[in-house]
Amino acid sequence: MIDKVLLGSNTAKNGFSSEREIAEKFNNWQQDTEAKQWLVLMQYNLNKIEFVKATIVTGHKTDVNVQIQIKLKQALDIENLQVKLVSNKKGFNQIDKRWIKNYIEMWNIPDEIVSILEHYVGELPPKINKPRDVRRMFLDEFSIEEQNLLVTFFDKNKVMIVNDILKGRGKFSADWILVAQKTEKNARWVLKAMNEAVNHYFGNGTVSITEKGSLKIGRITIQRKGGDGGRATANMLQFKIDPTDLFDI
Repeated sequence: MIDKVLLGSNTAKNGFSSEREIAEKFNNWQQDTEAKQWLVLMQYNLNKIEFVKATIVTGHKTDVNVQIQIKLKQALDIENLQVKLVSNKKGFNQIDKRWIKNYIEMWNIPDEIVSILEHYVGELPPKINKPRDVRRMFLDEFSIEEQNLLVTFFDKNKVMIVNDILKGRGKFSADWILVAQKTEKNARWVLKAMNEAVNHYFGNGTVSITEKGSLKIGRITIQRKGGDGGRATANMLQFKIDPTDLFDI
């Protein structure tokens, strides 16, 4: 078995450049120290593993699908990893972005909430005089009644929303999250069960409108995507977290 002292170290000598590199490490697990550590963290006995096959997944919350064959076991074990590659010491990272219409389908959002969100991201123009941004409205520019409607909707549905944006649904929902951080002075990784990550970012579950006019659920920020050189995709809704939080829990 792997040395427990070695397992406690999460320093990555050279860092990781891509999800494909992480998949290759799993495929070379018998010679790869970090892949062995990941498998042990997933509660596998290395002596009982017959083979490991990892492939890249796109279009889902899972980035790397890992199939593990245990000796004398007929069925394959499946572990789905979401990978976050980080180059800053701290900072927000996008975990989900879509058009409002796609979230309507997922969460059955009522029309009055849809209207608020569309004004918020800029799919609809501001409906007030002298908005802070001529392209869209900030949430604190809506009436108190509208703000309360929005907060109430997200509060009522927060468990489903947080699970959808972090873990996802279906065959390729993520079981694990691997954060690989590489800065000029350091490279390190942390692997956490997705349920632990969901609990962390959910926090106390408070839904609130921030001083900057955005929305928060626990430690998750919900805002207009912005940027994109003025293209229409700037008007998508995005959810953001700080992946480096997971190094401290």
